[in-house]
Amino acid sequence: METTVLKVGGMSCQGCVKSVTNVLQALPGVTTAEVSLERGEARVEFDPARVDLAALKVAVEGAGFEAAAA
Repeated sequence: METTVLKVGGMSCQGCVKSVTNVLQALPGVTTAEVSLERGEARVEFDPARVDLAALKVAVEGAGFEAAAA
């Protein structure tokens, strides 16, 4: 397992946090996704054999938010 932190832009409420959490947790290989509105980031634990950093970013962007490696 690996852990990464993504900077997430565009979140303004707990609904946004839930949306980002849900799209990340729906990816195969993601075991946990902890999203913080206050810090504007998502800490994701994942299996790099099943999902990569680019896929995590695409999922967040697909939900309407900005994503970048922290």
